[in-house]
Amino acid sequence: MKIEIWSDVVCPFCYIGKRVFEKSLANLSFAKDLNIEWKSFQLDPNTPETLNIDHVTYLSEKKNMSIEQANEMIDFVTDRAKAEGLDYNLKKSIITNSFKAHVLIQFAKKHGKADEMEESLFKAFFIDGQNIGDIDTLILLGEDIGFTKDQLLPIFTDDELAYDVKADLDEARQIGVTGVPFFVFDRKYAISGAQPVESFVQTIEKSYNEWKSTQASTDLNVSNGESCSKDGKCN
Repeated sequence: MKIEIWSDVVCPFCYIGKRVFEKSLANLSFAKDLNIEWKSFQLDPNTPETLNIDHVTYLSEKKNMSIEQANEMIDFVTDRAKAEGLDYNLKKSIITNSFKAHVLIQFAKKHGKADEMEESLFKAFFIDGQNIGDIDTLILLGEDIGFTKDQLLPIFTDDELAYDVKADLDEARQIGVTGVPFFVFDRKYAISGAQPVESFVQTIEKSYNEWKSTQASTDLNVSNGESCSKDGKCN
């Protein structure tokens, strides 16, 4: 069963949501039957690639709030992240456009490493204070999960990968995604935001049971006769 996750790597609740989602999968006996696909989303596609202001100032200007209110928001999100085992350092994070990071995710997805790439980018932005809009930084992050520099250098001018990012953004608009994280289960149910583990488990189980009921049974009613088995026995 497919689960699609629209996410932006500069969204604090997307990293928190990833952790909650992972916890919800931990005790599911059918987790191996789940096909999880990461989808690109940009909260602010108009953010410049270079924005030389700190996160507090950015929030204050973007949300039209006071510096005090911006600090309170960062403290709230930091505490929420800590509850999921994440040590955010938002005041150190570098504000940048996330498009190139999504190109890297799309490349990793083609090689079965989208989840690893998402994790690496989240950590780089929210914990390590790295510039995930910088190509050299993105190449190093890609190398950390097993790609080579020669593989990674061409991807940031690859029209097909850029198209894949834009296609995800267009698809999000078509199905009504206005905020992230946004989880879609078998294209029947959805969860918006980093909701509690119980909400995920309930929705995943409901979706899976309905999906499972539509799958063709592989149980055969066998009429046995004389035959040979793969261990060499014939009877």
